[in-house]
Amino acid sequence: MWSRGFLQQTLRSMSTSRQAGVLFDVDGVLLRGGAVIPAARRAFRKLLDQNNNFLFPVVFVTNAGSCQRHHKAQQLSHLLEVQIAPEQVVLSHSPLQMLKGFHDKCVLVSGQGPVTDIANTLGFQNVVTIEQLRDHHHLLDMVDHNRRPKLPSTHLQTLPKIEAIILFGEPVRWETNLQLLIDVLLTNGSPGYEYDAHLSTQLPVLACNMDLMWMAEAPSPRFGHGMFLLCLESVYRKLTGRELQYQALLGKPSLLTYQYAEHLLRLQNNNHRITTIYAIGDNLMTDIYGANLYNRYLAQQHAAMATSTKFVAQGTVSQVTMAVPEEELVSTAAQCHSLLVCTGVYNPRFPLPTTITETVFDGHRDLVLEPDLVQPSHVVADVEAAVDLLLQEEGYVIPEH
Repeated sequence: MWSRGFLQQTLRSMSTSRQAGVLFDVDGVLLRGGAVIPAARRAFRKLLDQNNNFLFPVVFVTNAGSCQRHHKAQQLSHLLEVQIAPEQVVLSHSPLQMLKGFHDKCVLVSGQGPVTDIANTLGFQNVVTIEQLRDHHHLLDMVDHNRRPKLPSTHLQTLPKIEAIILFGEPVRWETNLQLLIDVLLTNGSPGYEYDAHLSTQLPVLACNMDLMWMAEAPSPRFGHGMFLLCLESVYRKLTGRELQYQALLGKPSLLTYQYAEHLLRLQNNNHRITTIYAIGDNLMTDIYGANLYNRYLAQQHAAMATSTKFVAQGTVSQVTMAVPEEELVSTAAQCHSLLVCTGVYNPRFPLPTTITETVFDGHRDLVLEPDLVQPSHVVADVEAAVDLLLQEEGYVIPEH
């Protein structure tokens, strides 16, 4: 997984292991759409030594998922004017490569971008897209009269039965994806047949990116994949009377994403322990909630070590451990600090919530409503101020540039 050149550079730049690691969100922290937030370049100049190597292990954890890791690394390297390797990037779908129990199943993928290539890179080899499903079953997508497919070609190969669903991110045509996903769910993977009103089990659904909103160039946040999930859950509940169940919820704020990110920090640190993680983000319900949930998990884990107690951290019901190598899920950090910036989704004109009710909670349905999980360790103006703070906390003299 790790390129030889990147490992050699990392080993040279970290002859002694570091005690801290940094997780950066991207949208609303470093970028607004395709534009760099001015404080971002200044922040990264402060994080580099005289040889242009990072002072600490650094990982970019974004809920974006419509591209490959190397493309995101190239984009960030160009925009931030610093060398970033693919191994320093965690996309919302990156932890799927650890869920090997699903890799041999026929999976239906929903999203946009090169979804088949992304799924193949993650280890899934039997992939069906929404477009392929639509072409094979020409009577299913009926909302847009002008796009109603013609009769299917006679040379199309028969599609296998769908065994699981992967939701990478928000699609372009929501009505098409909603219709075909419901068709697959209510026929147990065979959308050419009539709905089965007495299904006793539900196909596994793996969803990446729970962000209800995200920050682009527009003055206010835009709909994210979490909004699409809300629509899918509502339709499924309306038609069946049951809640849509997820086999995994990935991306921030899920624990698996933070465990995977810490794993990448340790690899940059010569596999030595990272004591303190600083997680910098702009979204209370994903970045701050996730970092605080992980901090709670770390505290519970250390407290349980003495008695060898096994536990499940509260805060999200998605605790996926099937087919995941235990060595990749080991969390050794002592603490995770959450740093909230004011350049993205969070608006400093509105006070931090002291109470949360269902009417104002914009986290995912399966997240527990807990006020302390959306209280950041620190609130700062921008990412440069966040870097200044963590440098001060770690005893570094803030460099002048």
